[in-house]
Amino acid sequence: MSQNSPEIPNIGTRAHMVNGAIADFLANHPALELGGEKGFCVERRQHMEVFALHKIPQSKVNPIGEVEFTAIRGPHGTIPFRVLYPRSGEGRRQKGDAGALVYFHGGGYSVGTVDEFENGLRLVAEESGCQVYAVDYRLAPEFRYPTQLDEYSSVIDWLQTEGFRSRGVNPDRIAGGGDGAGGNMTAAVCLRRLDEGKKPLAAQILLYPETRLPFETPAAKENNSGYYLQCNGIFSFGSHYLPRPNAAIFTNGFDPLRDVGIEYAKKLRDAGVKVSWHHYDDLISGWLQMTAWSYAARDATKKVGKEVRRLLYGED
Repeated sequence: MSQNSPEIPNIGTRAHMVNGAIADFLANHPALELGGEKGFCVERRQHMEVFALHKIPQSKVNPIGEVEFTAIRGPHGTIPFRVLYPRSGEGRRQKGDAGALVYFHGGGYSVGTVDEFENGLRLVAEESGCQVYAVDYRLAPEFRYPTQLDEYSSVIDWLQTEGFRSRGVNPDRIAGGGDGAGGNMTAAVCLRRLDEGKKPLAAQILLYPETRLPFETPAAKENNSGYYLQCNGIFSFGSHYLPRPNAAIFTNGFDPLRDVGIEYAKKLRDAGVKVSWHHYDDLISGWLQMTAWSYAARDATKKVGKEVRRLLYGED
């Protein structure tokens, strides 16, 4: 069950049982966890084995108009990324009025590649009619804070001042987004740009964001382990990494990050930010990567696309 309410509670709800398709997925991939005891090198390999685009059955790969592989020069070296051009946004692209979402994936700052997130982001692109710029940023612990934020801001700067011209993007319709650790970085880069006096983003899209360590929240106690994201691992991830735009925030019932995401949504709203909060009480962290296995994950991902379209185009 999903919930989209104008009222944001202090803590989120959890369904009696996790979504059936997600439960089957977890049972079929018992070794797959994020923040467990195996170490990030093992987890990187395991995630590639499950979520890499070429590992997904072709019938489950979401269609997309075009994918561009490109890169820019950043403060720490080359920053590679993929641009997903949706067929649904071609008209706006031709007019130079396309929206764009710069996306930093989750994975505790230490795990993940764009290839593992492309399938879900294709759905976001087509549903929103906006281009998605999925960035393969440098991972911790090899590269520590503030490397990732530097790269995030560099991609935004490039797109706002240069990249928009050849890609038909309206520089006033550029949003930032991310899931988990990527949601944390999105929130941080919005504040950083405000502090630096740079042009702000048009919107922020935060999927189950890691906005602080969640150990004392009910969500952390209920969902400490067994639902993919391991609560104890969030601490080690954090040690690896060390006027605001309107926001859409997504949280999940079976997720140790549930209550801190809700807490952040409340803080933004209390600060005068327009916030759209969406809660899925039977889903877990990471559903953006699970659209090939779960209709509920697919529906939630399509809702992300609808929110991007609403925030950047003003269309419901």
